[in-house]
Amino acid sequence: MTATLVVIGHGMVGHRLVDTLRELDRDRRWRVVVLGEEREPAYDRVRLSAYLGGRSRAELSLVAHEFLADPRIEVRSATTAVHVDRRARTVRTADGDVLPYDALVLATGSRPFVPPVPGREHGNCFVQRTLEDTDALRAAVRPGRPAVVVGGGLLGLEAAQGLQLLGMRPHLVEAAPHLMPAQLDTEAAHVLRHGADRLGLRLHCGTTVTAVNAGAHGAVRSVTLGDGTVLDADLVVFAAGVRPRDDLPVTPALRLGDRGGYLTDALCRTSDDRVWAVGECAAVRGRCHGLVAPGYRMARSVARQLTGRPDEPLGAMDTSTELKLLGVHVATFGSTSGEDGAVEMTFRESVSRYAKVFLCRDTGVLLGGILAGETGSRADLAARVGRPPAADLERVLFPDPSF
Repeated sequence: MTATLVVIGHGMVGHRLVDTLRELDRDRRWRVVVLGEEREPAYDRVRLSAYLGGRSRAELSLVAHEFLADPRIEVRSATTAVHVDRRARTVRTADGDVLPYDALVLATGSRPFVPPVPGREHGNCFVQRTLEDTDALRAAVRPGRPAVVVGGGLLGLEAAQGLQLLGMRPHLVEAAPHLMPAQLDTEAAHVLRHGADRLGLRLHCGTTVTAVNAGAHGAVRSVTLGDGTVLDADLVVFAAGVRPRDDLPVTPALRLGDRGGYLTDALCRTSDDRVWAVGECAAVRGRCHGLVAPGYRMARSVARQLTGRPDEPLGAMDTSTELKLLGVHVATFGSTSGEDGAVEMTFRESVSRYAKVFLCRDTGVLLGGILAGETGSRADLAARVGRPPAADLERVLFPDPSF
């Protein structure tokens, strides 16, 4: 007998779940209805900065023709879920349809966090979370004019770099003392800042935007910082992080994590055994994850469970990163917390490259590390996590560029 799975959310993680289910469901047990709020089916949200720079929607798409043509899959784009009735096991949409389900997956993702700054509602204030957001931002770009990006994490740096490539003169404001505070330590961030200075990006760390000031026509004219500095700005991009979307009306209500998100166990199961949550909206054992790799791991776990395949409870999530920003390669791998008595070893070479690795105090095995600049391969180093580091560790971290 065919059962119905409803997936609320057709972002990267929701799509990965359904695509994996298609692969594993050899008995064709499931019919799947996917509800996506955006007009566009799933796309690579991580590459929105590339779209800002001129990449096409087709280049970002994650949806193959075979997926849309599969008779087991019904994708309803531009369709918003407005209520879940857990007793009746139904989902109601904004256009009045009531969809029965045998299993339900919440993949509602997250929404941008906009600090409660006076004036944030003025014209030419943007977030960059969707293709439509990015279209609106690109339409407002005026080469040669100043802009302000609020947030010095990954999202903010990519937005600032995108605006700079389009000819604007961006300022970047970060409340923490240095860039990418969630991933990098002070010295790694110093290497990144050197790259920003080299490219002419103007940084303001350790301060906040306290007001967005409008001109005569209601659009942004400038912003005021916490130290009283006023920065001219034709537009403002808020890139200060995200918050889980956990506000879909569900009756009876599902349990939420202390910091938001649908609370799940280590198998992504909510307090209802017919309802799972995956991706940024899921508080797995109380913790939300804002990266796509943990979301993909959740998606595979749920797809396996739905097709009767046992799956190991989710343990430590892969939060490693690797990217090139402002002309600087930065990466993390394994554990970078330095907790539990880990031994830290630091390597640096002027302002061009820096590395820190964490070793287990008792066994000496490699736990993880932080890389910035022209360092060795993150993949090679990550492969040694849980094993003793290479005898020539410094040479691995800082290979001779002449070879």
